[in-house]
Amino acid sequence: MGSIVSKAQIVFQAFEQLRKTYHLFHKRLQESPGLPVPNPTQPLWTYPPAHIPTDSDAALPEYADIVVIGSGITGTSVVYNILSRETGLKIVMLEAREVCSGATGRNGGHINPPLYHDYSELKEDYGERIAKIMIAFRRAHLFEVQRIAEEEGILKESQVRETEHLDVFQCPQTFAESKARLEEWRAAMPVESSTFVAYDGDEAIKKFHLSDKVVGCIANAGGAMHPYRFVTSLLSILLDRHSDALQLFTNTPCTSVSSDGTQYTVATPRGTLRAHHVVHATNGWCSHLLPAFRAKIAPARGAMSAQRPGRAVHRSTLAGGRSFVFYRGTVGYDYLTQLPTGEHELMFGGGWAQACDDGLPEIGIADDAAVNHTSQSYLAGALPQYFGLENWGAEAAVADDIDGARPRWSAGRTKAQWSGVLGISADLVPWVGRLPDTLAGRSAPKVQGYRDDVSEKAKVTRLADPGEWISAGYSGEGMVHAWMSGKALAHMILDREDEIQEWFPDVLRVTEKRWKEAQFDDLISKFM
Repeated sequence: MGSIVSKAQIVFQAFEQLRKTYHLFHKRLQESPGLPVPNPTQPLWTYPPAHIPTDSDAALPEYADIVVIGSGITGTSVVYNILSRETGLKIVMLEAREVCSGATGRNGGHINPPLYHDYSELKEDYGERIAKIMIAFRRAHLFEVQRIAEEEGILKESQVRETEHLDVFQCPQTFAESKARLEEWRAAMPVESSTFVAYDGDEAIKKFHLSDKVVGCIANAGGAMHPYRFVTSLLSILLDRHSDALQLFTNTPCTSVSSDGTQYTVATPRGTLRAHHVVHATNGWCSHLLPAFRAKIAPARGAMSAQRPGRAVHRSTLAGGRSFVFYRGTVGYDYLTQLPTGEHELMFGGGWAQACDDGLPEIGIADDAAVNHTSQSYLAGALPQYFGLENWGAEAAVADDIDGARPRWSAGRTKAQWSGVLGISADLVPWVGRLPDTLAGRSAPKVQGYRDDVSEKAKVTRLADPGEWISAGYSGEGMVHAWMSGKALAHMILDREDEIQEWFPDVLRVTEKRWKEAQFDDLISKFM
């Protein structure tokens, strides 16, 4: 009898813990992420800071045809692609902190889209045609940023490059499932999958100098970049090239958006300005201005680090020529790129499965002024285990600090640690397009009289009807979703949707039907 009671108590306690975890999760999802905190952790990417000629000391203009909220890769893509097609507009970009201080300047620099990983699920959810369009959309990002970096002369600064990418597995079950998915995708898209090769156990360990715990890997052509330098270099070019059209205001958060039926009023601590188009490019913070998107796009805090490579692993990773995703078990993964210059730092992030306080990952947390102790402790010790102690070798010698003005980086293996805020989509695909009035929470300005109010140059520019727009919710895969989503949004604002029909996946569009169907409970079940 005592044994039965004890078992019942254990079951009851487990149920109570799950119930508390579930309610805590829902409470987090319903809260506003607020504005970005003023004192975020320092990423290695953002030092030294880019010197961009912003208008932050000037007064806000009274009017802009388009206001873009956010200066990361999404906002930059929207502005770049609009001004590449139409220069007769007035655009104002608002950034709550310094330029590119959000997720773009804090991620791992990967341009390695999940392809075979997701194809079967995309096919099941949306059909074969849409699944193939989604795969092509993700793959297009590396080619697009390479093209732009070359055309704009910023290849050196942005470090956009092709890599030999490795998905590395230590779990036999996960490796077997991944090989099966790869074969299914290979049969459906043989050309796109032609660079993918699976290596089992000993062959993978020997060929790629990995830990003897590795059960296999899948290699393919991949990519990497310096996301902060890519964005800040482009913004500098745009501000110089289009000085009469574009203004950038840093440390100027947008605190509210309202509409009187004829135009929007965008409020900031520096004053207000009027506009006919407002673009929300704030990803994990978007639901602060768009309450309808709470529990649809949730902030989540991720962990990143910059580590000095062991003296042996530096040679085996080809000094920036490889990128990695490590799958240690059946839940979560870690990711790695290596910088091609300087100390050839290993930009290592992840630790998602370890960062579970109260049984929850850090979904619903938008504070990037702190790091999660458990996930960062894990990241600090994981790399020698992934490569193997012999392949890691002795710890790297630390370069002398010859610049007294730079941040005081750690002198150990882990040079820097920081956090960043992602935007997790309830249905795990981005939200791109015009916001219906019901989701924006306000009525769009009426079309009647619109041409009388816009700037003189905009009167001869073809624009879509006034409205609010969004591109957000990349669920940790911003480098293979954000730029092309921003490009599509630019076409929508310019009323040139016919030009994106062949390559933009319609399943990413914002609709009331999709909003009603997207539920976070499906994601919660994966974490509990």
